[in-house]
Amino acid sequence: MQRQRYVFIIQKGYQERETGPESAVITKVKGITRSHSKVWDVEEYIKPAEGGSVFSIITRVEVTHSQTLETCPESLEAPHAACSFDSDCVAGHMDMLGNGERTGRCVPYYSGPGKTCEVSAWCPVEDGQTVSESLGKTAAHITILIKNNIHFPRFKFSKGNMKGDKNGYLRDCTFNETTDLYCPIFRLASIVEQAGENFTTLAEQGGIIGVIINWNCNLDLPDSACNPSYSFRRLDPKRVQASSGYNYRFAKYYNCNGTNTRSLIKAYGIRIDVIVHGQAGRFSLIPTIINLATALTSVGMGSFLCDWILLTFMNKNEAFSTRKFDQMSRCAARTPVPGSSGNACPSLPVDPQGPHQL
Repeated sequence: MQRQRYVFIIQKGYQERETGPESAVITKVKGITRSHSKVWDVEEYIKPAEGGSVFSIITRVEVTHSQTLETCPESLEAPHAACSFDSDCVAGHMDMLGNGERTGRCVPYYSGPGKTCEVSAWCPVEDGQTVSESLGKTAAHITILIKNNIHFPRFKFSKGNMKGDKNGYLRDCTFNETTDLYCPIFRLASIVEQAGENFTTLAEQGGIIGVIINWNCNLDLPDSACNPSYSFRRLDPKRVQASSGYNYRFAKYYNCNGTNTRSLIKAYGIRIDVIVHGQAGRFSLIPTIINLATALTSVGMGSFLCDWILLTFMNKNEAFSTRKFDQMSRCAARTPVPGSSGNACPSLPVDPQGPHQL
């Protein structure tokens, strides 16, 4: 009985339900930050710039400045790049994990006594003259607006997670689960901390944070009772060294004295994935009848309910009553068979003319 009560009341077994709402997410990032050499604005530290549900905020960069197409030593990190003689370097060979095409020469490395195979590539290669710059100190104050609208098509119900911008409300508010639930503006540091992570550490190596928005709506109540709930979780496995962190590369191209030149940037950042879940329910007669009948059957009320319906509402209820109680009288008057329980009674005989005669 406890289980039936749980299904019917706690799990709202009397409702028709819909999961997986249609959802739209729009994001907007604001704020400026700086590294050792310059100030960064939104257009530079956000990738991609479309404002969708997945984006990254750059918190550290390793920059290789002024690369041009020429020949230079291969990176020591490339497979089999170290050499002692020209014969160690096969001309025309291209390693998919390297930076260019080998020329067949063994040349001194950028620093130190070692040598590597010379390659034709964008030079110097990445670890030749890389400069690291951190944006993490001021990036903590960057704010993120997450606008979410959901729709449950079965119930034709829609709602959003943001109040109308009256009297400049969104200009000054910051999300608070208690006082400002409908102000979806979050500080980057707050998101990271609520996911249980240290902002400084995450900004250094990068990582992926999930912002989970859940809509659990009981549509038997007023619309104001359907509210979003937020949770935050790190999605990349930080305890697995090969899989933790988040970084990617891109380049900025320009022309310097008639020569095609670029700056190669290895960017470490905090990637934000906005994930929306939800379910809605509303009273419906069909699931109510099904779950109620299941509950009554489980406690032995099924046969009583069927008899009551037949004796009360059927057109030929008198015939059914006569047959039923006559059978019960004959069963009670029967002498018990030795060795039997004494209460056994044969089933109600089937009318030879069919049940439609009752």
